Amino acid sequence: MKLVIAAKKTDSQSSLIDQILIEANSNSNDIADLGGETWDCKETSVSADAATVLQEKLANQIGDHPVEFAFVPDANRKKKLLISDMDSTIIGQECIDELADFAGKKDEVSEITERAMRGELDFDGALKTRVEMLKGLSTSVLEDCFNARITLNEGARTVVKTMEANGARCVLVSGGFTFFTSRVQELAGFHHNRANTLIIENEEMTGEVGLPILGREAKLVALNEEAEIAGATAADALAMGDGANDLAMIEAAGMGLAYCAKPVVSAQADVSIKGPSLIPALFFQGYSEAEFVTD
Repeated sequence: MKLVIAAKKTDSQSSLIDQILIEANSNSNDIADLGGETWDCKETSVSADAATVLQEKLANQIGDHPVEFAFVPDANRKKKLLISDMDSTIIGQECIDELADFAGKKDEVSEITERAMRGELDFDGALKTRVEMLKGLSTSVLEDCFNARITLNEGARTVVKTMEANGARCVLVSGGFTFFTSRVQELAGFHHNRANTLIIENEEMTGEVGLPILGREAKLVALNEEAEIAGATAADALAMGDGANDLAMIEAAGMGLAYCAKPVVSAQADVSIKGPSLIPALFFQGYSEAEFVTD
């Protein structure tokens, strides 16, 4: 398998990367450079047994340094399907929390969101409770919220466009709302999106969400259905997310990636990214910086 280590050149971590690689594999001829103008990224071969020993050691050695690393299998690295959560993964916000701010209820809603993402609350029930708190909010707030608050996380579009250029199907799947996923789909370059629907009457939110709710199990269904559409299997997929409702698809995918994730998610994912950039998701698949699509 491969040990992949990456850091932005502006963070000046090249000496630490080289030190780690030498300790992991003393054969300098077996070190490949995937980096470029913006990133330092190198990979080397290690045995599965060595990876098990090195995992905790490297986590401690890297600590808070802005360095990402992962152990990944040699086979089937470049995935045919990208399926990703939206809130706090592809974008830097939780849309429902931002909407709640327009209703003067952000603190209450954010607390429920945080607990749900940690897996402490039933997702469906937590979503219904939060949407009820938006009752009476004008639909004009949706557009205002998107334009003023919602931003892509660093590297999100590059990950999507690079994988698309290499033949992958890219799908956004969210426990949030179609109003936002449809716009983020276009912004980031995804092929398709799946999400929940806010019920609207007389240009106001009714405080209800369309059923059935897209939650943890629905994301797993989406993974399998979208893999079939892509002519692939779950093993050919990269699934990314940060919260407990992403766990089923992360565990089932060939590469499950936890991004700035809750501990319950990071513990089960194949690989993790501390952030803020999503770019290491490409390096982990074996892409070099020269292959990135950055339109």
